[in-house]
Amino acid sequence: MRHNLVEELAGLPSELLYLASLAEKAVELSIQALTNRDAALAQKVIAEDLRLDRRELAIEELCVSLLSRQQLAASELRVVVSALKINNDLERIGDHAVNIAGNTLALLQEPALALPAEIPRMAGLVQLMVRDAIDAFVHREAAVAVSVCQRDDEADALNQHILRALVAQMAGDARSIVAGLSLILVSKNLERIADLSTNIAEEVVYMVEARTIKHNSGTIPGQ
Repeated sequence: MRHNLVEELAGLPSELLYLASLAEKAVELSIQALTNRDAALAQKVIAEDLRLDRRELAIEELCVSLLSRQQLAASELRVVVSALKINNDLERIGDHAVNIAGNTLALLQEPALALPAEIPRMAGLVQLMVRDAIDAFVHREAAVAVSVCQRDDEADALNQHILRALVAQMAGDARSIVAGLSLILVSKNLERIADLSTNIAEEVVYMVEARTIKHNSGTIPGQ
């Protein structure tokens, strides 16, 4: 029994890593669809979300099965609890990628509106946050996880800058209002992906160091 438990625990990071690759790819393709005004690619992101959802459910079942065992040590219990939360966060990242793809389809129904330069910059930032948060989980590197948390403020600032720029543009040109609102939603979804990456990073710190840093409960160096 204990041998099987250890094997299932050992396979959990690779399961999450695969889910993370699906979520990260969904974000990447949704941004490509946006920047290239590619309706087919946006539709692909939406269609492939079902695969991500199914994988999330399978990992959830695995985590629940592991939690039902009575042989988990405290450190192993932290791994499973953290994995369960990270699993949910990754699925939600995929949902936000789908939202971006949907906003792209809406934008294609309107006259072309130039993307604020900060949107590609923000997209690159949040994709790196997702990647680093998962790397921190796989390699159990709390310091990398903390660095992800520290980047969340930059994502928030970019979102606010984009919001102000688009509101000003819409105020000066009523024809840009519908497209501008869609881009505001894109920015908001990117900001939520950054938040979810931060959630994952916080869970890594808890898993590795048994220390809670969410809700300002712990100390994040540099903040």
